[in-house]
Amino acid sequence: QVQLVESGGGLVQPGGSLRLSCAASGSIFIIYTMTWYRQAPGKQRELVATITDGGGTNYADSVKGRFTISRDNGKNTMYLQMTSLNPEDTGVYSCYAYIRPMGSTHVGSYWGQGTQVTVST
Repeated sequence: QVQLVESGGGLVQPGGSLRLSCAASGSIFIIYTMTWYRQAPGKQRELVATITDGGGTNYADSVKGRFTISRDNGKNTMYLQMTSLNPEDTGVYSCYAYIRPMGSTHVGSYWGQGTQVTVST
């Protein structure tokens, strides 16, 4: 059973930093594109950043220059380094990935459970 588990969320003051992690576990053959999404209270979920298995990245305009997405393929883990946080960054951050399990020819999509990030004084 493939699972994604996020960690690293919490309460931070404006201007602060946080590093989120998304670890994939289970019998995994390969992980393709991985993505961070966030959902603020009362708002629709939005894409934050994406990273391909080759390391190509893409960011939402609202986080460019402040957030950095990366991944460690050996650890099946994706990261989101967030700096210069402001209250508008508050929300539940979830990871999403396309994964081919071991022994399968099917590529499935998986969601993590989410981690809360709150930027406030």
